[in-house]
Amino acid sequence: MALDGMVIACMAKEMKERITGGRITKIAQPEADALMLTIKNQKNTWKLFLSAGASLPLVYFTEETKPNPMTAPGFCMLLRKHIGGGRILSVSQPGLERILVMEIEHLNEMGDLCRKKLIGEFMGKHSNLIFCDEKDTIIDSIKHIPLSVSSVREVLPGRPYFIPDTMQKANPLSVTKDGFLAVLSQKPMALVKALYTGFTGLSPVMAEEICHLASLDGRTAAGELSDLEQTHLFGIFCGMMEDVKNGSFAPCIYYDRQIPSEFSAFPLSHLNAYERRDFSSVSEILETYYAAREAVVRIRQKSVELRHMVQTALERNRKKYDLQAKQLKDTEKRDKFRVYGELINTYGYGLEPGAKTLAALNYYTNESVTIPLDDTMSPQENAKKYFDRYGKLKRTFEALTELIRETREEIDYLESVSSALDIAATEADLIQIKEELREAGFIKKRGPKDKKTKIISIPLHFLSSDGYHIYVGKNNLQNEELTFHLASGNDLWFHAKGIPGSHVIAKTEGKSKEELPDRLFEEAAGLAAYYSKGRDGDKVEIDYVEKKQVKKVNGARPGFVIYHTNYSMVAAPSLSGLTELDG
Repeated sequence: MALDGMVIACMAKEMKERITGGRITKIAQPEADALMLTIKNQKNTWKLFLSAGASLPLVYFTEETKPNPMTAPGFCMLLRKHIGGGRILSVSQPGLERILVMEIEHLNEMGDLCRKKLIGEFMGKHSNLIFCDEKDTIIDSIKHIPLSVSSVREVLPGRPYFIPDTMQKANPLSVTKDGFLAVLSQKPMALVKALYTGFTGLSPVMAEEICHLASLDGRTAAGELSDLEQTHLFGIFCGMMEDVKNGSFAPCIYYDRQIPSEFSAFPLSHLNAYERRDFSSVSEILETYYAAREAVVRIRQKSVELRHMVQTALERNRKKYDLQAKQLKDTEKRDKFRVYGELINTYGYGLEPGAKTLAALNYYTNESVTIPLDDTMSPQENAKKYFDRYGKLKRTFEALTELIRETREEIDYLESVSSALDIAATEADLIQIKEELREAGFIKKRGPKDKKTKIISIPLHFLSSDGYHIYVGKNNLQNEELTFHLASGNDLWFHAKGIPGSHVIAKTEGKSKEELPDRLFEEAAGLAAYYSKGRDGDKVEIDYVEKKQVKKVNGARPGFVIYHTNYSMVAAPSLSGLTELDG
Protein backbone atom coordinates (compact mmCIF):
# COMPACT_ATOMS: atom_id res chain seq x y z
CA MET A 1 0.00 0.00 0.00
CA ALA A 2 1.33 3.47 -0.89
CA LEU A 3 1.04 6.54 1.33
CA ASP A 4 -2.49 7.91 1.19
CA GLY A 5 -3.84 11.24 2.44
CA MET A 6 -4.88 9.76 5.78
CA VAL A 7 -1.44 8.39 6.54
CA ILE A 8 0.02 11.75 5.57
CA ALA A 9 -2.50 13.45 7.90
CA CYS A 10 -1.36 11.15 10.71
CA MET A 11 2.26 11.99 9.88
CA ALA A 12 1.44 15.73 9.86
CA LYS A 13 0.03 15.40 13.37
CA GLU A 14 3.14 13.58 14.52
CA MET A 15 5.41 16.21 12.98
CA LYS A 16 3.44 19.06 14.58
CA GLU A 17 3.77 17.47 18.00
CA ARG A 18 7.47 16.71 17.69
CA ILE A 19 9.17 19.43 15.69
CA THR A 20 7.01 22.58 15.73
CA GLY A 21 9.25 25.21 17.30
CA GLY A 22 12.34 23.07 16.82
CA ARG A 23 15.54 24.16 15.10
CA ILE A 24 17.13 22.42 12.13
CA THR A 25 20.65 21.54 13.26
CA LYS A 26 21.73 19.34 10.38
CA ILE A 27 20.71 18.78 6.74
CA ALA A 28 21.97 15.80 4.74
CA GLN A 29 21.11 14.24 1.40
CA PRO A 30 21.91 10.52 1.77
CA GLU A 31 20.27 9.63 -1.55
CA ALA A 32 19.78 11.48 -4.82
CA ASP A 33 16.08 12.03 -4.06
CA ALA A 34 16.01 12.01 -0.25
CA LEU A 35 16.78 14.33 2.66
CA MET A 36 17.58 13.73 6.32
CA LEU A 37 16.82 16.66 8.64
CA THR A 38 18.07 16.64 12.22
CA ILE A 39 15.84 18.84 14.39
CA LYS A 40 16.38 19.75 18.01
CA ASN A 41 13.27 20.72 19.94
CA GLN A 42 13.78 21.43 23.64
CA LYS A 43 15.43 18.30 25.08
CA ASN A 44 14.64 16.02 22.13
CA THR A 45 16.52 15.52 18.89
CA TRP A 46 14.59 14.11 15.94
CA LYS A 47 15.79 12.74 12.61
CA LEU A 48 13.23 13.25 9.85
CA PHE A 49 13.70 11.25 6.64
CA LEU A 50 11.96 12.51 3.49
CA SER A 51 12.22 10.55 0.26
CA ALA A 52 10.83 11.56 -3.13
CA GLY A 53 11.70 8.20 -4.68
CA ALA A 54 9.41 7.42 -7.62
CA SER A 55 8.86 3.83 -6.50
CA LEU A 56 8.85 4.43 -2.75
CA PRO A 57 8.11 7.97 -1.51
CA LEU A 58 8.39 8.12 2.28
CA VAL A 59 8.42 10.44 5.26
CA TYR A 60 9.06 9.27 8.81
CA PHE A 61 11.11 9.85 11.95
CA THR A 62 13.97 7.44 12.45
CA GLU A 63 16.86 6.73 14.77
CA GLU A 64 18.90 5.24 11.97
CA THR A 65 21.86 7.16 10.60
CA LYS A 66 22.15 6.87 6.84
CA PRO A 67 25.54 7.16 5.07
CA ASN A 68 26.08 10.45 3.21
CA PRO A 69 28.11 11.18 0.07
CA MET A 70 31.57 12.69 0.52
CA THR A 71 30.45 15.89 -1.25
CA ALA A 72 27.02 17.30 -0.49
CA PRO A 73 24.76 17.70 -3.56
CA GLY A 74 23.75 21.18 -4.70
CA PHE A 75 20.19 21.00 -3.32
CA CYS A 76 21.52 20.01 0.09
CA MET A 77 24.03 22.88 0.08
CA LEU A 78 21.27 25.33 -0.86
CA LEU A 79 19.08 24.20 2.05
CA ARG A 80 22.02 24.44 4.46
CA LYS A 81 22.65 28.00 3.30
CA HIS A 82 19.06 29.14 3.70
CA ILE A 83 17.46 27.12 6.53
CA GLY A 84 20.38 25.62 8.43
CA GLY A 85 19.63 26.66 12.02
CA GLY A 86 16.13 27.75 11.01
CA ARG A 87 13.12 27.30 13.28
CA ILE A 88 10.10 25.29 12.15
CA LEU A 89 7.04 27.48 12.61
CA SER A 90 4.38 25.07 11.37
CA VAL A 91 3.62 21.80 9.61
CA SER A 92 0.50 21.61 7.46
CA GLN A 93 -1.27 19.43 4.95
CA PRO A 94 -3.37 21.13 2.27
CA GLY A 95 -6.77 19.39 2.33
CA LEU A 96 -6.16 15.67 2.35
CA GLU A 97 -3.46 15.89 -0.32
CA ARG A 98 -0.37 13.69 -0.07
CA ILE A 99 1.62 16.85 0.62
CA LEU A 100 3.38 18.18 3.72
CA VAL A 101 4.40 21.83 4.05
CA MET A 102 6.98 22.93 6.63
CA GLU A 103 7.17 26.69 7.17
CA ILE A 104 10.61 27.66 8.42
CA GLU A 105 11.82 30.94 9.92
CA HIS A 106 15.48 31.91 9.49
CA LEU A 107 17.88 34.85 9.29
CA ASN A 108 19.16 35.81 5.86
CA GLU A 109 22.67 37.04 5.06
CA MET A 110 21.71 40.56 6.16
CA GLY A 111 20.39 39.32 9.51
CA ASP A 112 16.77 39.93 8.55
CA LEU A 113 14.07 37.45 9.62
CA CYS A 114 12.71 35.51 6.63
CA ARG A 115 10.38 32.64 6.00
CA LYS A 116 10.74 29.74 3.59
CA LYS A 117 8.74 26.59 2.83
CA LEU A 118 10.02 23.07 2.37
CA ILE A 119 7.27 21.10 0.63
CA GLY A 120 7.21 17.32 0.37
CA GLU A 121 4.97 15.82 -2.32
CA PHE A 122 4.54 12.06 -1.88
CA MET A 123 2.70 11.09 -5.03
CA GLY A 124 4.38 8.04 -6.54
CA LYS A 125 6.33 8.87 -9.69
CA HIS A 126 5.37 12.55 -9.28
CA SER A 127 6.98 12.81 -5.83
CA ASN A 128 9.28 15.75 -5.17
CA LEU A 129 10.86 17.89 -2.45
CA ILE A 130 10.42 21.56 -3.31
CA PHE A 131 11.96 24.62 -1.62
CA CYS A 132 9.97 27.88 -1.94
CA ASP A 133 10.09 31.44 -0.62
CA GLU A 134 7.27 33.00 1.38
CA LYS A 135 5.49 34.05 -1.86
CA ASP A 136 5.41 30.44 -3.10
CA THR A 137 8.04 31.01 -5.76
CA ILE A 138 10.22 27.94 -6.28
CA ILE A 139 13.83 28.47 -5.24
CA ASP A 140 14.88 24.92 -6.13
CA SER A 141 13.73 21.30 -5.97
CA ILE A 142 15.34 17.92 -5.57
CA LYS A 143 13.91 17.00 -9.00
CA HIS A 144 13.65 19.51 -11.84
CA ILE A 145 10.53 19.03 -13.98
CA PRO A 146 10.67 21.08 -17.24
CA LEU A 147 7.74 21.66 -19.58
CA SER A 148 9.06 18.93 -21.87
CA VAL A 149 8.46 16.40 -19.08
CA SER A 150 5.18 17.76 -17.72
CA SER A 151 2.74 20.00 -19.54
CA VAL A 152 0.75 20.45 -16.31
CA ARG A 153 3.37 22.15 -14.13
CA GLU A 154 6.99 23.14 -14.35
CA VAL A 155 9.05 22.63 -11.22
CA LEU A 156 12.04 24.87 -11.85
CA PRO A 157 13.70 27.75 -9.97
CA GLY A 158 11.73 30.98 -10.40
CA ARG A 159 8.45 29.28 -11.33
CA PRO A 160 5.36 29.72 -9.11
CA TYR A 161 4.48 26.77 -6.92
CA PHE A 162 0.94 25.41 -7.07
CA ILE A 163 -0.81 22.08 -6.58
CA PRO A 164 -2.02 20.82 -9.96
CA ASP A 165 -5.64 19.68 -10.07
CA THR A 166 -5.39 17.10 -12.82
CA MET A 167 -7.94 14.64 -11.45
CA GLN A 168 -10.62 17.16 -10.40
CA LYS A 169 -11.07 15.36 -7.10
CA ALA A 170 -13.23 16.78 -4.29
CA ASN A 171 -11.82 17.65 -0.87
CA PRO A 172 -13.26 14.99 1.47
CA LEU A 173 -12.71 17.16 4.55
CA SER A 174 -15.14 19.85 3.39
CA VAL A 175 -17.57 18.13 1.03
CA THR A 176 -21.30 18.46 1.72
CA LYS A 177 -23.83 15.69 1.31
CA ASP A 178 -25.04 17.13 -2.00
CA GLY A 179 -21.46 17.45 -3.20
CA PHE A 180 -20.70 13.90 -2.05
CA LEU A 181 -23.64 12.44 -3.94
CA ALA A 182 -22.85 14.59 -6.99
CA VAL A 183 -19.34 13.10 -7.14
CA LEU A 184 -20.73 9.56 -6.98
CA SER A 185 -23.38 10.29 -9.61
CA GLN A 186 -20.65 11.36 -12.02
CA LYS A 187 -18.80 8.05 -11.59
CA PRO A 188 -20.43 5.22 -13.60
CA MET A 189 -18.23 2.59 -11.97
CA ALA A 190 -17.95 0.34 -8.90
CA LEU A 191 -18.54 2.14 -5.60
CA VAL A 192 -15.00 1.54 -4.29
CA LYS A 193 -13.42 3.00 -7.41
CA ALA A 194 -15.87 5.91 -7.43
CA LEU A 195 -14.74 6.83 -3.90
CA TYR A 196 -10.98 6.72 -4.41
CA THR A 197 -11.11 8.37 -7.83
CA GLY A 198 -13.58 11.02 -6.69
CA PHE A 199 -11.99 12.25 -3.44
CA THR A 200 -8.49 13.48 -2.67
CA GLY A 201 -6.30 11.34 -0.43
CA LEU A 202 -8.45 8.19 -0.44
CA SER A 203 -6.67 4.95 -1.31
CA PRO A 204 -8.45 1.84 -2.64
CA VAL A 205 -7.97 0.18 0.76
CA MET A 206 -9.63 3.05 2.65
CA ALA A 207 -12.44 3.20 0.06
CA GLU A 208 -13.02 -0.52 0.63
CA GLU A 209 -13.09 0.08 4.39
CA ILE A 210 -15.72 2.83 4.05
CA CYS A 211 -17.91 0.47 2.01
CA HIS A 212 -17.41 -2.33 4.52
CA LEU A 213 -18.33 -0.09 7.48
CA ALA A 214 -21.45 0.96 5.57
CA SER A 215 -22.30 -2.74 4.94
CA LEU A 216 -22.18 -2.17 1.19
CA ASP A 217 -20.60 -4.28 -1.52
CA GLY A 218 -17.82 -2.19 -3.01
CA ARG A 219 -18.44 -3.82 -6.40
CA THR A 220 -21.94 -2.31 -6.56
CA ALA A 221 -22.32 0.44 -9.16
CA ALA A 222 -22.18 3.86 -7.47
CA GLY A 223 -25.39 4.94 -9.22
CA GLU A 224 -27.42 1.97 -7.96
CA LEU A 225 -27.50 2.95 -4.28
CA SER A 226 -30.86 3.64 -2.67
CA ASP A 227 -31.49 6.94 -0.83
CA LEU A 228 -31.10 5.15 2.51
CA GLU A 229 -27.81 3.55 1.42
CA GLN A 230 -26.50 6.90 0.18
CA THR A 231 -27.35 8.57 3.50
CA HIS A 232 -25.72 5.77 5.48
CA LEU A 233 -22.60 5.81 3.30
CA PHE A 234 -22.25 9.58 3.68
CA GLY A 235 -22.59 9.25 7.46
CA ILE A 236 -19.77 6.68 7.59
CA PHE A 237 -17.66 8.85 5.26
CA CYS A 238 -18.19 11.94 7.46
CA GLY A 239 -17.36 9.97 10.60
CA MET A 240 -14.00 8.95 9.16
CA MET A 241 -13.25 12.51 8.03
CA GLU A 242 -14.08 13.79 11.52
CA ASP A 243 -11.52 11.35 12.94
CA VAL A 244 -8.96 12.81 10.52
CA LYS A 245 -9.80 16.39 11.56
CA ASN A 246 -9.63 15.48 15.26
CA GLY A 247 -6.40 13.52 14.87
CA SER A 248 -8.04 10.34 16.22
CA PHE A 249 -5.62 8.00 14.49
CA ALA A 250 -4.79 4.41 15.40
CA PRO A 251 -1.86 3.40 13.15
CA CYS A 252 -1.51 -0.33 12.56
CA ILE A 253 -0.06 -2.98 10.25
CA TYR A 254 -1.91 -6.06 9.03
CA TYR A 255 0.18 -9.20 8.63
CA ASP A 256 -0.60 -12.12 6.37
CA ARG A 257 1.34 -15.01 7.91
CA GLN A 258 4.15 -12.84 9.28
CA ILE A 259 4.46 -10.82 6.07
CA PRO A 260 3.19 -7.22 6.31
CA SER A 261 0.30 -6.90 3.88
CA GLU A 262 -1.24 -3.48 4.58
CA PHE A 263 -0.72 -0.50 6.86
CA SER A 264 -3.18 2.20 7.75
CA ALA A 265 -3.80 5.24 9.93
CA PHE A 266 -7.05 3.57 11.07
CA PRO A 267 -8.09 -0.02 11.87
CA LEU A 268 -9.37 -1.87 8.81
CA SER A 269 -12.35 -4.00 9.78
CA HIS A 270 -12.49 -5.68 6.37
CA LEU A 271 -9.04 -7.19 7.08
CA ASN A 272 -9.97 -8.83 10.39
CA ALA A 273 -8.82 -12.19 9.04
CA TYR A 274 -5.25 -10.84 9.11
CA GLU A 275 -3.11 -10.37 12.20
CA ARG A 276 -3.22 -6.74 13.36
CA ARG A 277 -0.39 -5.06 15.24
CA ASP A 278 -0.90 -1.57 16.67
CA PHE A 279 1.85 1.05 16.86
CA SER A 280 2.23 4.24 18.82
CA SER A 281 3.39 6.29 15.82
CA VAL A 282 2.99 6.27 12.07
CA SER A 283 6.78 6.69 11.72
CA GLU A 284 7.28 3.36 13.43
CA ILE A 285 4.73 1.82 11.08
CA LEU A 286 6.38 3.12 7.92
CA GLU A 287 9.87 2.17 9.02
CA THR A 288 8.73 -1.30 10.16
CA TYR A 289 6.52 -2.00 7.16
CA TYR A 290 8.97 -1.00 4.47
CA ALA A 291 11.95 -2.57 6.23
CA ALA A 292 10.06 -5.88 6.40
CA ARG A 293 8.84 -5.63 2.81
CA GLU A 294 12.33 -4.70 1.66
CA ALA A 295 13.76 -7.71 3.50
CA VAL A 296 11.27 -10.03 1.78
CA VAL A 297 11.99 -8.50 -1.63
CA ARG A 298 15.75 -8.60 -1.04
CA ILE A 299 15.69 -12.30 -0.13
CA ARG A 300 13.46 -13.01 -3.13
CA GLN A 301 15.93 -11.22 -5.40
CA LYS A 302 18.93 -12.99 -3.90
CA SER A 303 17.24 -16.37 -4.30
CA VAL A 304 16.39 -15.87 -7.99
CA GLU A 305 19.43 -17.81 -9.20
CA LEU A 306 18.76 -20.72 -6.84
CA ARG A 307 15.05 -20.74 -7.71
CA HIS A 308 15.85 -20.80 -11.42
CA MET A 309 18.29 -23.66 -10.93
CA VAL A 310 15.81 -25.68 -8.87
CA GLN A 311 12.90 -24.96 -11.23
CA THR A 312 14.94 -25.93 -14.29
CA ALA A 313 15.99 -29.20 -12.64
CA LEU A 314 12.38 -29.85 -11.60
CA GLU A 315 11.03 -29.30 -15.11
CA ARG A 316 13.72 -31.55 -16.56
CA ASN A 317 12.98 -34.34 -14.08
CA ARG A 318 9.22 -34.03 -14.51
CA LYS A 319 9.57 -34.42 -18.28
CA LYS A 320 11.86 -37.39 -17.70
CA TYR A 321 9.34 -38.89 -15.27
CA ASP A 322 6.46 -38.51 -17.75
CA LEU A 323 8.50 -40.15 -20.53
CA GLN A 324 9.57 -43.00 -18.26
CA ALA A 325 5.98 -43.51 -17.10
CA LYS A 326 4.82 -43.72 -20.72
CA GLN A 327 7.55 -46.22 -21.54
CA LEU A 328 6.63 -48.24 -18.45
CA LYS A 329 3.01 -48.37 -19.59
CA ASP A 330 4.18 -49.89 -22.87
CA THR A 331 5.66 -52.83 -20.92
CA GLU A 332 2.29 -53.79 -19.45
CA LYS A 333 1.67 -56.24 -22.35
CA ARG A 334 4.83 -58.21 -21.59
CA ASP A 335 2.97 -61.07 -19.88
CA LYS A 336 0.73 -61.44 -22.95
CA PHE A 337 3.78 -62.27 -25.07
CA ARG A 338 4.96 -64.85 -22.53
CA VAL A 339 1.54 -66.51 -22.61
CA TYR A 340 1.53 -66.45 -26.43
CA GLY A 341 4.88 -68.24 -26.44
CA GLU A 342 3.65 -70.87 -23.98
CA LEU A 343 0.42 -71.46 -25.94
CA ILE A 344 2.31 -71.83 -29.22
CA ASN A 345 4.58 -74.44 -27.60
CA THR A 346 1.51 -76.21 -26.20
CA TYR A 347 -0.79 -76.18 -29.25
CA GLY A 348 1.51 -75.39 -32.16
CA TYR A 349 2.31 -79.03 -33.03
CA GLY A 350 -0.86 -79.25 -35.15
CA LEU A 351 -0.25 -76.10 -37.17
CA GLU A 352 -0.03 -76.39 -40.93
CA PRO A 353 3.01 -74.81 -42.62
CA GLY A 354 2.37 -71.11 -43.55
CA ALA A 355 -0.36 -70.58 -40.89
CA LYS A 356 -0.82 -66.92 -40.01
CA THR A 357 -2.75 -67.36 -36.74
CA LEU A 358 -3.26 -69.86 -33.98
CA ALA A 359 -6.61 -70.19 -32.18
CA ALA A 360 -6.01 -71.58 -28.70
CA LEU A 361 -7.54 -71.79 -25.24
CA ASN A 362 -5.73 -69.60 -22.69
CA TYR A 363 -5.57 -72.01 -19.75
CA TYR A 364 -4.80 -69.05 -17.41
CA THR A 365 -8.13 -67.31 -18.11
CA ASN A 366 -10.20 -70.08 -19.80
CA GLU A 367 -10.75 -67.74 -22.76
CA SER A 368 -10.10 -68.36 -26.43
CA VAL A 369 -7.35 -66.23 -27.99
CA THR A 370 -6.12 -65.77 -31.55
CA ILE A 371 -2.35 -65.46 -31.74
CA PRO A 372 -0.76 -63.70 -34.77
CA LEU A 373 2.02 -65.77 -36.39
CA ASP A 374 4.80 -65.09 -38.84
CA ASP A 375 4.01 -67.51 -41.70
CA THR A 376 7.70 -67.69 -42.66
CA MET A 377 8.65 -69.14 -39.27
CA SER A 378 8.10 -72.49 -37.64
CA PRO A 379 5.94 -72.74 -34.47
CA GLN A 380 9.10 -73.00 -32.33
CA GLU A 381 10.54 -69.88 -33.95
CA ASN A 382 7.29 -67.99 -33.40
CA ALA A 383 7.26 -69.05 -29.75
CA LYS A 384 10.88 -67.93 -29.37
CA LYS A 385 10.03 -64.56 -30.95
CA TYR A 386 7.31 -63.97 -28.35
CA PHE A 387 9.54 -65.13 -25.49
CA ASP A 388 12.27 -62.75 -26.68
CA ARG A 389 9.79 -59.85 -26.76
CA TYR A 390 8.64 -60.80 -23.28
CA GLY A 391 12.21 -60.91 -21.99
CA LYS A 392 13.07 -57.53 -23.49
CA LEU A 393 9.95 -55.88 -22.03
CA LYS A 394 10.59 -57.54 -18.65
CA ARG A 395 14.12 -56.16 -18.54
CA THR A 396 12.81 -52.74 -19.62
CA PHE A 397 10.14 -52.89 -16.89
CA GLU A 398 12.68 -53.70 -14.20
CA ALA A 399 15.07 -50.97 -15.35
CA LEU A 400 12.32 -48.37 -15.72
CA THR A 401 10.87 -49.21 -12.31
CA GLU A 402 14.20 -48.37 -10.72
CA LEU A 403 14.71 -45.28 -12.88
CA ILE A 404 11.22 -43.98 -12.09
CA ARG A 405 11.85 -44.48 -8.38
CA GLU A 406 15.08 -42.50 -8.63
CA THR A 407 13.43 -39.75 -10.70
CA ARG A 408 10.52 -39.53 -8.26
CA GLU A 409 12.97 -39.19 -5.37
CA GLU A 410 14.80 -36.46 -7.28
CA ILE A 411 11.52 -34.59 -7.85
CA ASP A 412 10.52 -34.95 -4.19
CA TYR A 413 13.92 -33.65 -3.14
CA LEU A 414 13.83 -30.65 -5.49
CA GLU A 415 10.29 -29.81 -4.36
CA SER A 416 11.51 -29.85 -0.76
CA VAL A 417 14.30 -27.41 -1.71
CA SER A 418 11.75 -25.21 -3.49
CA SER A 419 9.67 -25.20 -0.30
CA ALA A 420 12.77 -24.27 1.71
CA LEU A 421 13.41 -21.33 -0.63
CA ASP A 422 9.84 -20.14 -0.04
CA ILE A 423 10.40 -19.86 3.72
CA ALA A 424 14.01 -18.63 3.65
CA ALA A 425 14.09 -15.41 5.65
CA THR A 426 17.79 -14.52 5.77
CA GLU A 427 20.87 -14.66 3.58
CA ALA A 428 22.23 -17.34 5.92
CA ASP A 429 19.23 -19.52 5.01
CA LEU A 430 20.06 -19.14 1.32
CA ILE A 431 23.72 -19.97 1.94
CA GLN A 432 22.73 -23.18 3.69
CA ILE A 433 20.36 -24.17 0.87
CA LYS A 434 23.09 -23.45 -1.67
CA GLU A 435 25.51 -25.60 0.33
CA GLU A 436 22.92 -28.40 0.36
CA LEU A 437 22.50 -28.18 -3.42
CA ARG A 438 26.26 -28.28 -3.80
CA GLU A 439 26.47 -31.45 -1.72
CA ALA A 440 23.61 -32.93 -3.78
CA GLY A 441 25.52 -32.29 -7.00
CA PHE A 442 23.31 -29.58 -8.47
CA ILE A 443 26.03 -26.95 -8.03
CA LYS A 444 29.64 -27.48 -8.96
CA LYS A 445 31.70 -28.37 -5.91
CA ARG A 446 34.51 -26.12 -4.76
CA GLY A 447 38.06 -26.71 -5.69
CA PRO A 448 40.57 -27.87 -3.08
CA LYS A 449 41.68 -24.28 -2.43
CA ASP A 450 38.15 -22.94 -1.86
CA LYS A 451 37.12 -22.51 1.73
CA LYS A 452 33.79 -23.90 2.86
CA THR A 453 31.25 -21.20 3.68
CA LYS A 454 30.52 -20.83 7.37
CA ILE A 455 26.80 -21.39 7.90
CA ILE A 456 25.05 -19.64 10.78
CA SER A 457 21.44 -20.33 9.77
CA ILE A 458 19.44 -21.81 12.64
CA PRO A 459 15.98 -23.42 12.83
CA LEU A 460 12.92 -21.46 13.87
CA HIS A 461 12.14 -21.63 17.57
CA PHE A 462 8.68 -21.05 19.06
CA LEU A 463 7.13 -21.19 22.51
CA SER A 464 3.65 -22.69 22.61
CA SER A 465 0.73 -21.18 24.55
CA ASP A 466 1.42 -23.70 27.33
CA GLY A 467 5.16 -23.04 27.48
CA TYR A 468 6.46 -25.94 25.38
CA HIS A 469 9.37 -25.40 22.98
CA ILE A 470 8.72 -26.12 19.30
CA TYR A 471 11.39 -26.12 16.58
CA VAL A 472 10.91 -25.86 12.81
CA GLY A 473 13.51 -26.76 10.19
CA LYS A 474 13.82 -24.23 7.37
CA ASN A 475 15.56 -26.63 4.96
CA ASN A 476 16.57 -30.29 4.65
CA LEU A 477 19.84 -29.88 6.56
CA GLN A 478 18.01 -28.30 9.48
CA ASN A 479 15.29 -30.95 9.30
CA GLU A 480 17.97 -33.64 9.61
CA GLU A 481 19.61 -31.85 12.54
CA LEU A 482 16.34 -31.36 14.40
CA THR A 483 15.02 -34.88 13.97
CA PHE A 484 18.16 -36.89 14.62
CA HIS A 485 20.18 -34.67 16.95
CA LEU A 486 17.99 -32.18 18.81
CA ALA A 487 14.90 -34.33 19.35
CA SER A 488 14.72 -36.97 22.06
CA GLY A 489 12.90 -40.28 21.68
CA ASN A 490 9.62 -39.16 23.25
CA ASP A 491 9.49 -35.73 21.59
CA LEU A 492 6.73 -35.29 19.02
CA TRP A 493 7.53 -35.10 15.31
CA PHE A 494 5.10 -33.40 12.88
CA HIS A 495 5.08 -33.20 9.07
CA ALA A 496 2.57 -32.37 6.35
CA LYS A 497 1.29 -35.60 4.81
CA GLY A 498 2.42 -36.34 1.27
CA ILE A 499 3.78 -32.86 0.45
CA PRO A 500 7.11 -31.06 0.96
CA GLY A 501 7.40 -29.30 4.28
CA SER A 502 9.42 -28.68 7.42
CA HIS A 503 10.08 -31.14 10.19
CA VAL A 504 8.47 -29.77 13.35
CA ILE A 505 9.69 -30.98 16.74
CA ALA A 506 7.65 -30.36 19.90
CA LYS A 507 9.74 -30.92 23.02
CA THR A 508 7.64 -32.90 25.50
CA GLU A 509 9.92 -32.60 28.56
CA GLY A 510 9.65 -36.35 29.06
CA LYS A 511 5.86 -36.37 29.29
CA SER A 512 3.69 -38.95 27.53
CA LYS A 513 1.22 -37.98 24.81
CA GLU A 514 -1.64 -38.39 27.28
CA GLU A 515 -0.09 -35.85 29.67
CA LEU A 516 0.36 -33.15 27.02
CA PRO A 517 -2.31 -30.48 26.37
CA ASP A 518 -4.34 -30.79 23.17
CA ARG A 519 -3.39 -27.22 22.32
CA LEU A 520 0.26 -28.24 21.88
CA PHE A 521 -0.74 -30.73 19.17
CA GLU A 522 -2.90 -28.12 17.44
CA GLU A 523 -0.22 -25.42 17.49
CA ALA A 524 2.58 -27.74 16.34
CA ALA A 525 0.36 -29.11 13.56
CA GLY A 526 -0.51 -25.54 12.55
CA LEU A 527 3.21 -24.82 12.24
CA ALA A 528 3.77 -27.96 10.14
CA ALA A 529 0.93 -26.85 7.86
CA TYR A 530 2.19 -23.27 7.67
CA TYR A 531 5.76 -24.30 6.77
CA SER A 532 4.70 -26.65 3.98
CA LYS A 533 3.65 -26.45 0.34
CA GLY A 534 0.06 -26.50 1.57
CA ARG A 535 0.32 -23.19 3.43
CA ASP A 536 -2.00 -21.41 0.99
CA GLY A 537 -4.81 -23.91 1.60
CA ASP A 538 -7.46 -23.80 4.31
CA LYS A 539 -6.56 -27.18 5.80
CA VAL A 540 -3.58 -29.53 5.60
CA GLU A 541 -3.41 -33.15 6.74
CA ILE A 542 -0.57 -33.58 9.25
CA ASP A 543 1.14 -36.80 10.35
CA TYR A 544 2.60 -36.88 13.84
CA VAL A 545 4.48 -39.53 15.75
CA GLU A 546 7.00 -39.89 18.56
CA LYS A 547 10.45 -39.11 17.25
CA LYS A 548 11.71 -42.63 18.04
CA GLN A 549 9.37 -43.97 15.34
CA VAL A 550 11.06 -41.86 12.64
CA LYS A 551 13.86 -43.64 10.77
CA LYS A 552 16.52 -42.52 8.32
CA VAL A 553 16.87 -44.59 5.14
CA ASN A 554 20.45 -45.51 4.25
CA GLY A 555 21.60 -43.42 1.32
CA ALA A 556 18.58 -41.11 1.39
CA ARG A 557 19.02 -37.39 0.95
CA PRO A 558 19.06 -35.11 4.04
CA GLY A 559 15.67 -34.72 5.69
CA PHE A 560 14.07 -37.75 4.03
CA VAL A 561 12.71 -40.22 6.55
CA ILE A 562 10.24 -43.10 6.92
CA TYR A 563 7.76 -43.99 9.66
CA HIS A 564 5.21 -46.79 9.81
CA THR A 565 3.11 -46.06 12.88
CA ASN A 566 1.64 -42.58 13.07
CA TYR A 567 -1.39 -40.49 13.94
CA SER A 568 -2.98 -37.91 11.65
CA MET A 569 -4.91 -34.70 12.13
CA VAL A 570 -6.14 -31.86 9.96
CA ALA A 571 -4.80 -28.38 10.77
CA ALA A 572 -5.11 -24.89 9.36
CA PRO A 573 -1.77 -23.18 8.56
CA SER A 574 -1.37 -20.90 11.55
CA LEU A 575 1.10 -19.19 13.90
CA SER A 576 -1.55 -18.07 16.38
CA GLY A 577 -0.83 -18.61 20.05
CA LEU A 578 2.90 -19.01 19.43
CA THR A 579 5.75 -16.75 20.47
CA GLU A 580 8.80 -16.76 18.22
CA LEU A 581 12.10 -16.87 20.10
CA ASP A 582 15.61 -16.04 18.98
CA GLY A 583 17.69 -19.17 18.54
